[in-house]
Amino acid sequence: MQKDSQLPMTRIALFKGKKIRKIIYKNEWWFSVVDMAEVLTDSVDAGAY
Repeated sequence: MQKDSQLPMTRIALFKGKKIRKIIYKNEWWFSVVDMAEVLTDSVDAGAY
């Protein structure tokens, strides 16, 4: 079991009014590629990219 200080911190970011999942891992922010593709392309099925 991990200590609380080792658990990754997750947040939801808003871009153009849409949610983008993100997580901090080893002091770097990582963003969901599928969420970014959806926002940037206005796609209905961003997972297709």
